[in-house]
Amino acid sequence: MSPFFAEFFGTAIILVFGGGVVANVTLNKTKGNNGGWIVITFGWAVGVFTGVLIAAPFSGAHLNPAVTLALVLADKFEPAKAPLYICAQLLGAMFGATLVYLAYKKHFDETTDGDARLGVFCTAPNIRSYWWNMLTEVIGTYALSLAVLYMAQPQVGLGALSALPVALVVLGIGLSLGGPTGYAINPARDLGPRIIHFLLPMAGKRDSDWKYSWVPVVGPLIGAALAAGMFILLKG
Repeated sequence: MSPFFAEFFGTAIILVFGGGVVANVTLNKTKGNNGGWIVITFGWAVGVFTGVLIAAPFSGAHLNPAVTLALVLADKFEPAKAPLYICAQLLGAMFGATLVYLAYKKHFDETTDGDARLGVFCTAPNIRSYWWNMLTEVIGTYALSLAVLYMAQPQVGLGALSALPVALVVLGIGLSLGGPTGYAINPARDLGPRIIHFLLPMAGKRDSDWKYSWVPVVGPLIGAALAAGMFILLKG
């Protein structure tokens, strides 16, 4: 498998599990309705585990533009390859979100709550304060990126790593820091599905909350850059 398709399918798998567990918990008439936050965080963690497991031998399993940025800034990944990886991640997230919609199509039809339907695709804060929301994303992604930098092999990324440690980090971030914003910690994971929500012909759907859309993109990128800077500083 080429690195492009590894990043594409790995990110798609994350969204199938992650978006799928949100749909199962929040949409009407599902088996897992009202399953709760712990169920959601475990679903996302298993998605990361599976995505990394699939993609690691072929691309290093970045599966996140923020992780790619951190690896580039820390001189652990070739900058010229970054646009290809980020494009694959964004398209993979869009594809995964589409699969979730198809799997839960009848439950989307049964759900009239526009916020619940949007929440399957992308994040939104319960208390909207853009700069504080962004700070939460910065902190969460900083923790993720710093962990990845210490796990990663210099020439690849996460290629030689078991998938479990990074999945546990994502689980911990969700449990500890996910409350304010829903913890995107991944620009592709939020922006790609948000675009799909905008494009899907769902009757009576709400807007895609573009006013908030910059937060889960800018915040993770800042967090990744800060983590790379800290990694270089501590390494030096």
